[in-house]
Amino acid sequence: MAWRNHSTITEFILIGLSDDPYIEALLFVFFLGIYLLTVMGNLMMLLVIRADSRLHTPMYFFLSNLSFLDVCFSSVTVPKLLKDLLSEKRTISVEGCLTQVFFVFITPGTEAFLLSVMAYDRYAAICHPLLYGQVMSTQFCVKLVLISWGLACLNAFVIVLLAINLDFCEAQTIHHYICELPSLFPLSCSDISISVDILICSILLHGLGTFLPIFFSYARIVSTILSISSTSGRSKTFSTCSSHLIAVTLFFGSGVIRYLMPTTDSSLVLLLSLQYSAVTPLLNPLIYSLKNKEVKAAVRRTLGKYF
Repeated sequence: MAWRNHSTITEFILIGLSDDPYIEALLFVFFLGIYLLTVMGNLMMLLVIRADSRLHTPMYFFLSNLSFLDVCFSSVTVPKLLKDLLSEKRTISVEGCLTQVFFVFITPGTEAFLLSVMAYDRYAAICHPLLYGQVMSTQFCVKLVLISWGLACLNAFVIVLLAINLDFCEAQTIHHYICELPSLFPLSCSDISISVDILICSILLHGLGTFLPIFFSYARIVSTILSISSTSGRSKTFSTCSSHLIAVTLFFGSGVIRYLMPTTDSSLVLLLSLQYSAVTPLLNPLIYSLKNKEVKAAVRRTLGKYF
């Protein structure tokens, strides 16, 4: 029944960011620059971690996965945005829209779990340094990454099932630049109350399930840091966590708020979506390279091999 309802509409129309050709041209150049820098920055991070044996540790293993996710997440949304900025007809097929809904959930969903895993890694390194190598073994780290992907994939399937079971009548215009489930709700002519409740529960479970381990990990980390007698020791220990804390704040600050907000056509919704889908993937490699002496040294060594 759900697929018959979808068959009456073959495509959706995306409103995008602007109707002014001059603003669209500026936005195209701006987001093209962001996308190219995002891809180059994260690929550079992957290359440096792969090439430098000093970075073959659990923390940088997780960081390389984060860089891969950032490339994937940006590639799910930005290329379509760039195409639409140059097109008079901004359309997307129903199948393409559902596919984008899936990947818009699985990539940030996996990133949320990965940030939680990285917080646990910092907790193990700072609070239990003598057991760190034993606890964070290679096999255990790989399992954590695979579990992160698996749980995010399961959550994304639930979200796509909600989208598939929406009944679309005549409305085809999505007041957004990408397909997100909350933006599809206003197009449905059926009762969406159950779908909205399931979405909120899913986001809360996913958000709390990933944020609470981060919170408790850092509560223990702060307690351990405060017990260090020397100021330089406290500063040095905290510096190993500062990049991760900034990444967590950027990600959860925009992503979770976006999906818990009421479905509206406000510019704030677009800004929050742009923040976590385009800007955060650009900033992550900068945060981890500029604030991390090991990464900066590895970049210099890697570039020295080729130039």
